[in-house]
Amino acid sequence: MTEVNSIGRSSDMVESQLVSSILEGRWAPGSLLPPERELAAGLGVARTTLREAMGRLARDGWLTVRKGQPARVNDYWREGNLNTLANIAQNTDRFSQEFIIHLLEVRAALAPAFMQEAVGRSAARVVAVLADSADLEESAAAFALFDWELQKKLALLSGNPVYPLILNSFDSVYMRMAGQYFSRRENRQASRSFYRRLLETSMASDAVEAGRVTRKAMEESISLWKRRPAQEAPTA
Repeated sequence: MTEVNSIGRSSDMVESQLVSSILEGRWAPGSLLPPERELAAGLGVARTTLREAMGRLARDGWLTVRKGQPARVNDYWREGNLNTLANIAQNTDRFSQEFIIHLLEVRAALAPAFMQEAVGRSAARVVAVLADSADLEESAAAFALFDWELQKKLALLSGNPVYPLILNSFDSVYMRMAGQYFSRRENRQASRSFYRRLLETSMASDAVEAGRVTRKAMEESISLWKRRPAQEAPTA
């Protein structure tokens, strides 16, 4: 059992190293990795450990692996999945402005739907989630945590189990990005206004209006992010 766990931990590190190398451009999409024996030696691991890591990367769209041939690096944006996104988040310290805007656009497409469904199914429970929003501490950390928990709780209340699975894949990306977003007072004020309006529509059990309010807030958050001062690095 100890040996199996050791291999598992080692393969996790190998997986992370390979993903980082791909993201950094050492191996571009379409290129071939070194032969298995050479790659394992270079990484300082057994070939069984390397195979385990590469098997997961193949599953998640990073690689195409064929027996007896070097693995090919895929275009992970086209062939990846939600696990690919999680890998990118865990192995990248800095995200491009374009990447962050794409994530915010995904949220703008999803959030109005699941928040509308949550209010339609259980307005009283949504009100309970929002009850303390007016008393939020005036800090980036407090807003980042509340905002993300709000989205995840309402995704659960929507009754559609796919929404939480999608949001969970954004966990580390969102929390790192939100800390920067909420460091600006203007952005915290915009979110306070959104929480207040969402609370009002939830108390009125107006699911359609909840969706409209959410869509407007999500679109505004994209505009606010785009208006960040040029000297701020797009770090998530």
